[in-house]
Amino acid sequence: MAKPISLEFRKDQVPQELIDLKSHIEQLPLPLRDKMLPLVDRLGHYTRLQGRLVRIAQDAVDQLQLDIKYLLFDLDATRRERDDLAGRSEETGIEGGEPEAEME
Repeated sequence: MAKPISLEFRKDQVPQELIDLKSHIEQLPLPLRDKMLPLVDRLGHYTRLQGRLVRIAQDAVDQLQLDIKYLLFDLDATRRERDDLAGRSEETGIEGGEPEAEME
């Protein structure tokens, strides 16, 4: 069963302005407070959700940047290996193609 959404504010998860708004609304007369507090609580939930989504997106970007660094390193190593192999084949006089067929 899904966990119910906590409507309580945590100061580290919502902007200070939203906390101030809630404290001002709590001082309103009861009929207005009953109408406004659920809306502010929902806004707090959406704010926390947005923050979580931004953190997930940032983690994905960080992972993508790391993956790109690994791929660039691998590409550079592959180019070095190719150039080294081409240099060796020039030293032995083998030009392109498959070296095994020409050596027979």
